[in-house]
Amino acid sequence: MKFIWLAIFAAVLIWSGIAPKDTFTWFLEVLPAMIGLVLILWTYNTFRLTPLLYGLILLHCIVLMVGGHYTYAEVPLFDNLFGAARNNYDKVGHFFQGFVPAILAREILIRKQIVNGRFWVSFVSVSICLAFSAFYELIEWWVALATGENAEAFLGTQGYVWDTQSDMGFALLGAICAILLLSRWHNSQLATISHQRN
Repeated sequence: MKFIWLAIFAAVLIWSGIAPKDTFTWFLEVLPAMIGLVLILWTYNTFRLTPLLYGLILLHCIVLMVGGHYTYAEVPLFDNLFGAARNNYDKVGHFFQGFVPAILAREILIRKQIVNGRFWVSFVSVSICLAFSAFYELIEWWVALATGENAEAFLGTQGYVWDTQSDMGFALLGAICAILLLSRWHNSQLATISHQRN
């Protein structure tokens, strides 16, 4: 399974890096996926994650790499989708920015026994995602200040004045959806991991 995961990751990364719309934007967008890959390989033997979480991380990486290839404002499938005036692929990216980290935070909180109680695990997981989303918006701002006009494709605001707030809103929505939809499935996989360790 590990090799299938790596093969899919590598294939999409290679495709993404072939003649991207903007090389600088491509680098900025795929960098989190590359960091994620390094962390996954580094922790694979010492803190193996649930299969659900590995699958979600791969999906998130694919979303990042597709956005990096085209830029988030120009992913073809999302041009005028449902009559929208802007390309909303960036909202998919920010939804995943909450959806996947919510399960990652939940897994770490439960397995390391950092927070007790179902409500508090859910609340802290969602809060971590919202904090990370806000921090990512600050990173985008810092990149824009440092690079000037070159960061326009990375920011992907497309003239929408509430882009930053809606990005954080979609991350929050993604985190809440992940907790509501996947907690039971996640719990069963966490129980399997716990049983295997015992």
